[in-house]
Amino acid sequence: MTVSLIAFSRNGAAIMDAIAGRLSDRGETILEACLLHGNSAAQTSLQEWTTHAFRGDAVIFVGACGIAVRAIAPLIRDKLEDPAVICVDERGQFVISLLSGHVGGANALAATVAKAVGGTPVITTATDVQGRFAVDVWAKDCGLRLCERQYAKELSAALLDGKTVGVFSDFLIDGSLPDGMAAADSGDLGLCISWDTRVQPFLHTLHAVPQTVTVGVGCRRNVSAEAFEHTVLDFLRQNRIAIEAVASLATIDLKSNEPCIRAFCEKYRLPLVTASAETLAAVEGEFTASEFVGKITGVDNVCERAAVLAGGGTLLFRKQSRDAVTVAASSPDWRVCFEGKPEGIYP
Repeated sequence: MTVSLIAFSRNGAAIMDAIAGRLSDRGETILEACLLHGNSAAQTSLQEWTTHAFRGDAVIFVGACGIAVRAIAPLIRDKLEDPAVICVDERGQFVISLLSGHVGGANALAATVAKAVGGTPVITTATDVQGRFAVDVWAKDCGLRLCERQYAKELSAALLDGKTVGVFSDFLIDGSLPDGMAAADSGDLGLCISWDTRVQPFLHTLHAVPQTVTVGVGCRRNVSAEAFEHTVLDFLRQNRIAIEAVASLATIDLKSNEPCIRAFCEKYRLPLVTASAETLAAVEGEFTASEFVGKITGVDNVCERAAVLAGGGTLLFRKQSRDAVTVAASSPDWRVCFEGKPEGIYP
């Protein structure tokens, strides 16, 4: 996590330094720790500072809550994209989670900071206050993508009202379900854990998609971006894997700058993992060998081997070829777990 901190007095700066030291010791990256004295000219500087700080993962204000609110107000866009923002009083008595408490991690960060300064974390999100399951926090910590945001709000509201919410899963569930949730395959509102967003067990289905699939690819030189995208998406569709389930693309290093592959990764915001022919050839397993591919690349199969190597799992679907593009997919063994403290910044 990258963190920027700002204080407005010498007392506040001492608190700020203590927080920065604690977070740095925990391995977080401190982008800046700034002491800004309050005056009329400084207000513009504060806005500029906050705009820059918003590009990181978290922003910590040591000072009045009103200053923090005014500084961040023009920058707030979306709960899934805004950084965590917390405010600490100049004596370190109270640490307030202001923005992005769940997805951004401000609630967890407030707990860590409170422990560092001997203060009290102030958390106001309803699910935390009432001790209810927070689907957005769980999804983030477990690496799942929530697809229908309006249903996430409905699900949280139903749990807060004491209603039972259904859970349908294509994966094994380790442990028990959260309070207020029960296994079901029909009903009005429920959570569906699947790679396939076309599965609709509930009238209002919130899809939680595990991002565990690695797609291995290969292609002829200068394949068009449109042909490449169509082939990959059709492969996923045929195998009932939503694009939201894809964690990365993988291929041989010879194709690391292939325009169609780069364009796909940029469009869908996916990392590209590459490996040499020698490294791919050393991957253990049974793969669909091609003498032609071996002559061109130095390894008998690119897409299957790359998928297994990058994903650290086993093949889900073997090579499929069309329009000079080859595609395969892998995934590690994955199970659903609702229990235990999720990883993150906790005291």
